[in-house]
Amino acid sequence: MRMLIMFDLPTNTKDERRVATQFRNFLLKEGFYMIQYSVYVRICNGLDCVEKYRKRIKTAIPALGSVRLLTITEKQYNGVDILVGEATKYDKSAQWHQLTFL
Repeated sequence: MRMLIMFDLPTNTKDERRVATQFRNFLLKEGFYMIQYSVYVRICNGLDCVEKYRKRIKTAIPALGSVRLLTITEKQYNGVDILVGEATKYDKSAQWHQLTFL
């Protein structure tokens, strides 16, 4: 699964820019990567992982602006068409291998 965070934060004043930068740095620290300006993605290996990061994000959301979270499957993410630009190393499908104990 992939979590997409899309946000539009005010950056008119120095304080607003600082808050927006802090939020972006928080996302990077939590393992998200930027696929487009103000659109960040993270791979999760199940709904428990998604819920864990959803709670963490809620604690770091700035007071002003708009923040959206979208969770999609790997198959849905692979259906994204890149119309302009190049695919990055992060756009490749994530391969998960199941660990089996005998």
